[in-house]
Amino acid sequence: MVTFKDLGVRDHFVKSLEEIGVVVPTEVQAKSIPYLLSNDTDYICQAQTGTGKTVAFGLPLLERVDADVQHVQVLVLVPTRELCQQVAKGLFRCTKYSDRRIFMEAVYGGAKIDLQVAALQRPTQVLVATPGRLLDLLERKAVSLKHIRTLILDEADEMLSMGFEDELNAILKKVPTDRRTWLFSATFSSEVEGLIERIMDKEAHRVGVAPNEEVNSNIEHSFILVSDEERFVTLKNLILEQPDRRGIVFCRTRSDVERVALLLSDWDINAEGLHGNMLQKDRDKVMRGFRKGRIPTLVATDVAARGIDVDSLSFVIHFELPENMEYYLHRSGRTARAGRNGVSIVLASASEQKKLHQLERMYGITFKQLNR
Repeated sequence: MVTFKDLGVRDHFVKSLEEIGVVVPTEVQAKSIPYLLSNDTDYICQAQTGTGKTVAFGLPLLERVDADVQHVQVLVLVPTRELCQQVAKGLFRCTKYSDRRIFMEAVYGGAKIDLQVAALQRPTQVLVATPGRLLDLLERKAVSLKHIRTLILDEADEMLSMGFEDELNAILKKVPTDRRTWLFSATFSSEVEGLIERIMDKEAHRVGVAPNEEVNSNIEHSFILVSDEERFVTLKNLILEQPDRRGIVFCRTRSDVERVALLLSDWDINAEGLHGNMLQKDRDKVMRGFRKGRIPTLVATDVAARGIDVDSLSFVIHFELPENMEYYLHRSGRTARAGRNGVSIVLASASEQKKLHQLERMYGITFKQLNR
């Protein structure tokens, strides 16, 4: 069995990882860490969310930080506030037993910018940021990127799909041209490939993590054939059948999230919606309630659910299949975390069965039909 020490990770990092239960490297970690520790080149990695990307790029980036230099040396760009907080927390945990003081800050929209400006007056060597808030801080001259040595774009596909291309281009003009860029993305659309062509070396090292090797074997995949008229009642009955009703219902659109959450509440099911049009304070309130178990069932869009990391979710229900089939794995990966079992149930129309067959081929999974 390969260990983190075998990958070249120093003992104090290994100790920090063991304390949070991370002992055996995932495929993306085994492929990325040794390369990034020993090579000073651009790096492109295709890997789904939930495969351990933060540790995969986090340990090498922490090794690259010069603890004696107080400028921002590493910039990690992420698409959402939730992921920004999650990545910063993950990096901080890795440094618990470090023999060097490494200072980091997370900056994102929805929080008071004045507090973030004040925080950036302190020594900061690693900055984790969402594009919009970082641009605001750059305009205020609250932070400088001229000393950046390593730029990490995490979930690049989501940043582009959320419309951050202009912000990315503006930020890229502020970082040195001789920095190294590491790009991680679950999918590689023409937009992502275009970004790679514009900003990265043509000789950039590429790796991929095969989706079917990263599918969580503790997830049971199933589907129920429904008509549009049956969809809501079937959803209600499914949730009522779950022992603790703790999970996520995924919808394609914000309006569907609101409609489903309202109907579930009318049926006395404790559920709340989460989508990108909500005020940040309302999003935070919902997420606090969900993490603490006061809200057992979350109804969410794909983008809103990015960065949610709750270990005890027993189910994921796909009220509708995602537009992008590769998002199915992102959704399903919210359950069966930390070694637990979970179920992923699709409400599918008869015409969508071919999409289920496509998913079976993509990920090497088998859907079991549930009868109603």
